[in-house]
Amino acid sequence: MIYAKLTAAEAAAMIQNDETVALSGFTPNGVAKAVFRELSKRALHEHAEGRPFKVGIITGASTGQSVEGDMAAANAIKFRTPFSTNKDFREHVNAGEIDFEDMHLGHVAERLRRGFYGEIDWAIIEVSGFMQAGSTCRGYLTSAGGVVPTIVRMAKHVILELNTFHSPQSRLLHDVYEPARCPHRLPILINQVTDRIGKEFVEIDGHKIVGVVECCIPEEARSFKPVDEVTSRMGNFVADFLVSDLKRGLLPKEFLPVQSGVGVISNAVLEALGHHPGIPNFSVYTEVVQDAVIKHMKNGKIIDASCSSLTVTNETLMDIYSNMDFFYRHVVIRPSEISNSPEVIRRLGVIAMNTAMECDIYGHENSSHVCGSQLMNGIGGSCDYERNGYLSIFTMPSTTKDGRISTIVPMCSHVDSTEHDVDVIVTEQGVADLRGKGPQRRAIEIIENCAHPDYRPLLREYLRKAGCGHEPHCLPSALAFHEAYLTKGDMRLASF
Repeated sequence: MIYAKLTAAEAAAMIQNDETVALSGFTPNGVAKAVFRELSKRALHEHAEGRPFKVGIITGASTGQSVEGDMAAANAIKFRTPFSTNKDFREHVNAGEIDFEDMHLGHVAERLRRGFYGEIDWAIIEVSGFMQAGSTCRGYLTSAGGVVPTIVRMAKHVILELNTFHSPQSRLLHDVYEPARCPHRLPILINQVTDRIGKEFVEIDGHKIVGVVECCIPEEARSFKPVDEVTSRMGNFVADFLVSDLKRGLLPKEFLPVQSGVGVISNAVLEALGHHPGIPNFSVYTEVVQDAVIKHMKNGKIIDASCSSLTVTNETLMDIYSNMDFFYRHVVIRPSEISNSPEVIRRLGVIAMNTAMECDIYGHENSSHVCGSQLMNGIGGSCDYERNGYLSIFTMPSTTKDGRISTIVPMCSHVDSTEHDVDVIVTEQGVADLRGKGPQRRAIEIIENCAHPDYRPLLREYLRKAGCGHEPHCLPSALAFHEAYLTKGDMRLASF
């Protein structure tokens, strides 16, 4: 079977208004980019001619500017799931112009199989190579897993983006596996971080493939701010806390695999773990591997890593490709429903470490919405890990906006992880260990250890005013911090 060679513009011309397009990738890495760069141009042209043009977009996680950013700016997205970190996209969502479902990343493939998102018209998959095998095409993925096995099976049509920026050896990193449909599902037999249960390739019905688009496009990788004094303090607090748990026997002496979210705070935590002499050499079972993991894998502190995406800089990605004899033995890229599987996370005893926007005095956490209404990014995969991990840690600075916002508040304006799923909160002020404590003790722990000194008197006053009850709140004053910020520009001006 010979597949037609298409230009990106020719492929984009095949996609029609109101269709649903699913993409490879997880974060900006591994995302099919060439066709969507032309699709946003086409949308602008169609709108200029007075014709409607919007599509649904389903991916493994966030993407990059080529997909959700440019398409949002072109007013060309009718529906989007499950996650985004793009500023342009966020602005259009908050303006009410895009129907966005913020969803746990580990749930997306299953929701697709159940038909919750309807039919998938197109799957566009970035590959580093492909091979004919009878009526089946074996597609070799690039730097991410995402929801590819599910979308190529469900889609009516498939377009391959053969991106020569990636090494053909990228296939050696992948372990492609899709669970059977319920009630015929078997246990996921991952007992060690780098256990492999699948194949190096994704199988695609060759009759679905309408063509191949050749390109050479680097990843739209994000670079993060360097570790500073505040993020360094948070990272060191986390490392010291885990060492304390080791000494107390609350963690096994062999340590446990860790999961870490994306961003500068997560990098700071990994840096602290990587340098702390009291932390044993450890493995990583996570959804996203960042540069810090690769750095400490090369120096031997990190043993192995399993993920759904290598969300690293292009320089680090090239380093991995150039040293594949080493990395293919220590790094595994999986589909997101495996990297984020509650079954595997619980079995391995993963230490979950993620960032929050705000936490309230009882331990509820908000990582997605500013003042309860405005989308920031979304929950991503944090809850997949926090609800199922051996230990659940959230990190954040105690204040933002030059002190005008406290991240410790009387009541969260939006809740993503409940108090039942949050074990530890860490800011640059200190650590609140919430394990084995009722609401009143939790509140004291959080206020005295994590809140900024400017806000502790206000939080103490709120707790006093809230009075009695198992988890007391004064409802007229519960969102006074948020109200003060919205009306006066500074939470320190809150009154109860």
